[in-house]
Amino acid sequence: MNGGLLVAGTTSDAGKSVVTAGICRWLVRQGVKVAPFKAQNMSLNSFVTREGAEIGRAQAMQAQACRIEPTALMNPVLLKPGGEQSSQVVLLGRPVGELSARGYHGGRQHRLLGTVLDCLAELRGTYDVVICEGAGSPAEINLRRTDIVNMAVARGARLPVLIVGDIDRGGVFASFFGTLALLSREDQELVAGFLVNKFRGDVSLLEPGLGMLHGLTGRRTFGVLPFRHGLGIDEEDGLGVPPLERSREWGRVSPRGAVRESAVAPPVGEEILRVAVCAVPLMSNFTDVDALAAEPGVVVRFVDRPEELSDADLVVVPGTRGTVRALRWLRERGLAEALERRAREGRPVLGICGGFQVLGEHIEDEVESRAGHVDGLGLLPVRVRFAREKTLARPEGEALGERVEGYEIHHGVAEVTGGEPFLDGCRSGAVWGTHWHGSLESDGFRRAFLREVAAAAGRRFVPAADTSFAALREEQLDRLGDLIEQHTDTDALWRLIESGAPRGLPFIPPGAPA
Repeated sequence: MNGGLLVAGTTSDAGKSVVTAGICRWLVRQGVKVAPFKAQNMSLNSFVTREGAEIGRAQAMQAQACRIEPTALMNPVLLKPGGEQSSQVVLLGRPVGELSARGYHGGRQHRLLGTVLDCLAELRGTYDVVICEGAGSPAEINLRRTDIVNMAVARGARLPVLIVGDIDRGGVFASFFGTLALLSREDQELVAGFLVNKFRGDVSLLEPGLGMLHGLTGRRTFGVLPFRHGLGIDEEDGLGVPPLERSREWGRVSPRGAVRESAVAPPVGEEILRVAVCAVPLMSNFTDVDALAAEPGVVVRFVDRPEELSDADLVVVPGTRGTVRALRWLRERGLAEALERRAREGRPVLGICGGFQVLGEHIEDEVESRAGHVDGLGLLPVRVRFAREKTLARPEGEALGERVEGYEIHHGVAEVTGGEPFLDGCRSGAVWGTHWHGSLESDGFRRAFLREVAAAAGRRFVPAADTSFAALREEQLDRLGDLIEQHTDTDALWRLIESGAPRGLPFIPPGAPA
């Protein structure tokens, strides 16, 4: 068998990543050998594969949904924004340069289409089915000429296309029809139908509209997925920051890649533990705090004001694609002074990757910001020099008496000149720093670290003995698979994956502009 499908969307964040993961988990539970694919991803949330390649975290999670190891083939092009106008281009897991949006879309992007289709063909030669994810909308007519991720992939590999729409935003019928009507005749021939996402209420009230949509387009709706709280995987987040970052109430909050977005579970001990995450510019891999948010009695929020650190038991300075810019932002906002005060008072601070770098004594950067010598916050005995070669690694080690696994993605090279060893970084008093992303997903280490934090903060907090982050992730992926199995016409979906788009689908004018 050599089946496939492209999951496109009416908009960004319509639910393509989640639907792709759900279809992958549903298929693998049927005994199908399946893999995910996204030709081009724009994301500051990335992951390092076993072979040392950098890919989007969404594809890594989709690979987990397939119960396989992620590889660079699953996301051959990754764009990592460095500002409003430029991105680092990562090709087959390795950075190859920095380009402006105009330079990338001006022709260089389209030259990557051959590489993209070669990667997809290699996956299709290895797996029974490949479920591809599009990006944004296939009807972005200003970008169609240089497209390498939506209809260009569908046409190059002759894949049927399923368009996902988020009905929770409103206007889903217009979005479905308009998306189709702005595609060329050749592109429309591959669009087999629609999938409604995030529906609240009685489906019977929606059915007349679905019938009208079928009459207007000649295409069926394959399912209506109900709105479910707490469903999501590690998604891309280009220049934006998590939509929940500015929640002003203590409660369990987490970015879109959350394991859970539920009410705070009761603490095991007498008190809860409050975690404040500084919402630095170009924040990357903010999924690092998901493991904290999964702990009963731990509440997490993203903050951007110094007064919001006052009642936090732990402050996390997360990774960033702009270390010097983040450092300047911390100072401008008054957060740097608040962090320095916390360190003097022996109140816990954790810096991860770029956050670790800003806590050091100074930074020499001729690569990322080209700012040269910049003084850090001086909270850790560390000096950082930015190298042109990016470090991509999957380290393993021990800290606080527990085994730890993580992954590294950084240009900054840290020279530790004192303090106590902590993973690859150090600890000084109640301030910790490391380049290791994902370390808090190691259950034993996370519990030991939270005990240290609770002791330093004077909280009667006890970490749960049985929280398994990996098990929660599996539970999440199974819930996505359940959504597909219970709320789509899986027989029709299977025929689509196996046989492709039906022949003779009508053309809906006006089509794409010349």
